[in-house]
Amino acid sequence: MTDIILYHNPACATSRNTLALIRNAGIEPHIIEYLKTPPARALLVQLIARAGLTPRALLREKDTPFAALGLADESLPEEALIDAMLAHPILINRPLVVSPLGVRLCRPSEAVLDLLPAPQRGAFAKEDGALVVDASGRTVI
Repeated sequence: MTDIILYHNPACATSRNTLALIRNAGIEPHIIEYLKTPPARALLVQLIARAGLTPRALLREKDTPFAALGLADESLPEEALIDAMLAHPILINRPLVVSPLGVRLCRPSEAVLDLLPAPQRGAFAKEDGALVVDASGRTVI
């Protein structure tokens, strides 16, 4: 069994599509609903670094307290952005996927395909109907 970790928000279509693509490869990931169980500071810092991101690049603006907290201020230090994400986990963009092949913010959801050690087992279309993988398992996007 391949060890895949998905930092997941079940209310997010991109996160649900990412989960479905992982499962379409025959892998059942370890799912962490990060809004209920946010990562500790050290883990969040590690995930950001392993994904090759900056804290600002991981910040989610839409439907969050981003504006109310003044997080658009480019002069804020990275530590302040991390503090905000820890205090308000909804600010952590999703889904984050950890696999033996790396860590990635999977936006769009098909970005997860580069992290899966197993091929897709069949056709896959996103919730909006967009075909990602055809019946032969080939990526079509």
